[in-house]
Amino acid sequence: MEENFKENRKLTKKDYKKIFENIKKSYKFVKSNKKSLIICIIVSILTIPVSVLTPILSAQILLALNGSLYEDLLKISAFIFIVYSIQHLLWFMSRIVYKKYIVNVVYGIQKELMKETFKLSSECFDEHGTGIFIDRLRQDTNVIANIFDDLANILIQIFSNLGIFIVIFTISKIMFLYFVLCGINEFIVSKKRIKIYYERFGEIRDLEEKNTGLVAELIRGVRDVKVLNSTDVFMKKFDKRVSEVNDKNIKLTIKNNKFYLFSEEINEVLDYLFYFIGVMLTNFNLLTASNFVVLYMYRSKARYLFTYIVSMMESIKTFNFSANRVYEIIDGEKFSKEKFGNIKLNHINGDFEFKNVSFAYKKEKEILHNISFKVKANTTVAFVGKSGSGKSTIFSLLNKLYNVDDGKIFIDGYDINTLTKDSIRNNMSIITQNPYIFNLSIRDNLLLVKEKVTEKEMIKACKTACLHDFIMSLPNGYDTIVGEGGITLSGGERQRLAIARALIKKTEIILFDEATSALDNETQEKIQKAIHNLKGKYTILIIAHRLSTIVNSDKIIMIDKGKIVGEGTHKYLMEKSLKYQKLYQADLLK
Repeated sequence: MEENFKENRKLTKKDYKKIFENIKKSYKFVKSNKKSLIICIIVSILTIPVSVLTPILSAQILLALNGSLYEDLLKISAFIFIVYSIQHLLWFMSRIVYKKYIVNVVYGIQKELMKETFKLSSECFDEHGTGIFIDRLRQDTNVIANIFDDLANILIQIFSNLGIFIVIFTISKIMFLYFVLCGINEFIVSKKRIKIYYERFGEIRDLEEKNTGLVAELIRGVRDVKVLNSTDVFMKKFDKRVSEVNDKNIKLTIKNNKFYLFSEEINEVLDYLFYFIGVMLTNFNLLTASNFVVLYMYRSKARYLFTYIVSMMESIKTFNFSANRVYEIIDGEKFSKEKFGNIKLNHINGDFEFKNVSFAYKKEKEILHNISFKVKANTTVAFVGKSGSGKSTIFSLLNKLYNVDDGKIFIDGYDINTLTKDSIRNNMSIITQNPYIFNLSIRDNLLLVKEKVTEKEMIKACKTACLHDFIMSLPNGYDTIVGEGGITLSGGERQRLAIARALIKKTEIILFDEATSALDNETQEKIQKAIHNLKGKYTILIIAHRLSTIVNSDKIIMIDKGKIVGEGTHKYLMEKSLKYQKLYQADLLK
């Protein structure tokens, strides 16, 4: 990341092309809010005459005061008061407009970035974590939104200062040359400072990104940290990460401040030189006293003309850096996205087949090795085996959260890679061992899968999932807020809520990934009854925690170390598979 940014700071022809592309991409988010941006720019343009004329009028005030011309002084003061009052009013109105512009543009970029983040492959999150996506969503989108206003204001400042230089040139050619030399000096110092700053900028942002990920993890796992009584351990890790960023920031600040100190010292010398040249020109009648005062008023603004050019380069580099980080997600330049086909199936029967499928998460250790099996529509199939044997991976591949390394998966005879995302996921539900329940009401958690579900459908699903009676016992019923991750619910209640969500979705394939493992025996029996009631109507796949719960399945597939070592009914496997016998007998002893 740092190397990429160092390349960007050189601003080669290729970089300028990339900047233009990023600005073009970003402008689409400004289009619907361009009126607000134009208003802000117009208000800024109106300040140009004020910047040019105010020093001249201020000089006239001083001369009028010195010459006891009080009537003229009051007229000039009144005029300046009116001009500044109008300027302040316009500024106030433009800031309100600008705030609306920024809020809308940032939202537009964040919405697009969030939508594209959902399209990223599961491998991206496995490899990079969530921190980098949070950081880019939070920080870089604001930088992109601000670029158009920033550039407009900088250009306006440049034109304003050019106007000042024109006035200076008409007053004194010698002073004009002096201010040009001052500007060149400021430009050189600022350019050197920014160059050093951006050598470390990318590295610091990279570390901040990692810190964001760590903080997100700690907050999500705060309850586990408490239970483990590991607060001190995690705080040390947090301190180390933050200290690393702080140390680099401090070193960078020190370097920046050295340049500022150097620059200010030079400016003091140049100020003295200004007085010396001004006095000499006045003594030789080459400069009037009033013009000397005007030049004095102009000196700070004229000096920073070239600095604004550096600021514009700085803004462009910062924008380009942030834009690259955002658009490499949106455009899929760096982070791979999920790939689906274009065949759309509104309804599927529920037949599917794994044919010689192999898969490894990080290409290091193979989880599944050349497995093949078929499942007929509206049958119930159970997968059994030790932890880590690959059972849950089969569900992830079937739902296309990951892509197979070798082999093919077919749904209703179609290669899964040729089907659209909706064809797969709108027709399939997974109820996991630890389902995530959102910090919403029970009703809203159910509406996530089907917005237009009726009250009757919702109640029916919850009754089937053995959850309705519990919900009605709550003070706010279906409108009860369940807390982050469903913390106010028990493990069994969370799983029953997840089952109700799946039933509301009404998919043809329902995958139970050890979904009854956290339930007590009584509730488990009710859920088993609910699953039994679904038999023959849906294709049901079950990863069994307790083998006693799946003995009535149409087929049981036994997996060991990523391979299928047994397949058939419970009765068949008890007769033919020694491994299944041992596994079943061990389960009875629990």
